[in-house]
Amino acid sequence: MTALSYRRLFRVPEFTPLFLSSAAHTAAQTVSGLALATLVYRATGSPLLSAVSMFGPSLAQVLGATVLLSGSDRMPPRSALTGISLAFAAATALMALPGLPTWGVFAVVLVQGLVASLGGGVRWGLLNEILGGAEGGYLPGRSLFNMMSGLTQITGYATGGALVTALSPRPVLLLAALLYAVSAAVARLGLTARAPRAAGRLSAAATRRANAALWSSRPRRLTYLGLWLPNGLVVGCEALFVPYDPGAAGTLFACAALGMLAGDVLVGRLLPPHRRSRLATPLLLLLAAPYTLFALHPGVPLAAACAALASVGFGASLVQQERLMRLTPPELSGHALGLHAAGMLTLQGVSAALAGGLAQLAAPGTAMAAMAGASIAVTTALALADRAAPRPDTAVPTEARL
Repeated sequence: MTALSYRRLFRVPEFTPLFLSSAAHTAAQTVSGLALATLVYRATGSPLLSAVSMFGPSLAQVLGATVLLSGSDRMPPRSALTGISLAFAAATALMALPGLPTWGVFAVVLVQGLVASLGGGVRWGLLNEILGGAEGGYLPGRSLFNMMSGLTQITGYATGGALVTALSPRPVLLLAALLYAVSAAVARLGLTARAPRAAGRLSAAATRRANAALWSSRPRRLTYLGLWLPNGLVVGCEALFVPYDPGAAGTLFACAALGMLAGDVLVGRLLPPHRRSRLATPLLLLLAAPYTLFALHPGVPLAAACAALASVGFGASLVQQERLMRLTPPELSGHALGLHAAGMLTLQGVSAALAGGLAQLAAPGTAMAAMAGASIAVTTALALADRAAPRPDTAVPTEARL
């Protein structure tokens, strides 16, 4: 059983405002992503540009991970989360301007990605700090956040799809900007002022040193690759929902979010630790396998069922993150989780661009099946490499710490 029940989590100081702020931020991302992808697809007719517009901020994560990520543990969490949400609000409002050209949209998307590279490390590092680390409530807490994300995406994609159809993408972008502002207000008013987890200033050199320390261990490297590659390739499948069926994209996204919710409940709440620790590889295979059926170009009902079933496999991320926290010292927890988030989102953006490029050459369903096949191959290769690797679940040595 988990260390903390979901009900008890809300009694932990600061958990509720962090949860609500993240919910508003996720809702804004969901609504704005669908609206922006639809706007770009209507303007260009390009599956590639549509996919990149929706997942484009992820492509900038790799630059942020090499330059800015040390700020995850070196910035006051409340100020950082407030500033990130405000920056997203301003950028989203800018993209809603009627005269903004497509190249201008992608420039703003790039800036969003750079700002977002700090967000994962700050948010999840603070959650780990609030809930007492890997041996405390991090896994049930992260599970609850993932469930919230799934529910928010279900609602957001369904509502966003209806609003985009009834109105137009630009008013929906303005709604998303308002939601980002709400997220900033909740973080500023609900969280307490905490000192940074690590001393020093944000710098590219500190970021590189921490990345090198975290990457120095084979078990951590395999854990990171397992968190990044299979997940990213499957998100490439999701990036083609709009070109696969523009009118049903909201439904497909909502069903995928429903499956993710089910996976998080299964892994985070229902399975005991000794069982869930062995499920990472089976869940990653489940994450990709249903998308191979898209090669047959199924209708919307079967496609939605495949998306929902596949997304149960996203629960593998909880198992992998729990292991990552066991391998990481507390003073690097934010950076380690930020590196996970940045790498994952970068690979998602790269995969979205790759999937979009394939869809330019073949049908979207065929491209989705190809991405799913690549995810299955990568998962199998990583499982074989992990089986041959030593398995010490220990943190980085003291001499490697910063």
